Amino acid sequence: MERLPKLDKGVYVETMQQDFERAMDEVAQAVNDAPAGRVINASEEKVRDVMGDFRARAYQQALQMRVNAAEAAFSPGGQSDGKTSGGQRKL
Repeated sequence: MERLPKLDKGVYVETMQQDFERAMDEVAQAVNDAPAGRVINASEEKVRDVMGDFRARAYQQALQMRVNAAEAAFSPGGQSDGKTSGGQRKL
């Protein structure tokens, strides 16, 4: 069975840092914007949507980086460190 090269965790975390910070800002904003006495009711749906979007982006990025690492490992002169390159293919 062939082994699929792994993505570089450090590069992945660095790549997702801005998305993570944006998601946390949106969560904080949703909770802060909720009126007193209705914090959960007024913010829960927005927070769920923000976190769902982030989860999907995080997973898609991890998959793409793993595919890129595999392609680089089998291409002449390719990178084998799992870093993304400009010409990403969609999964």
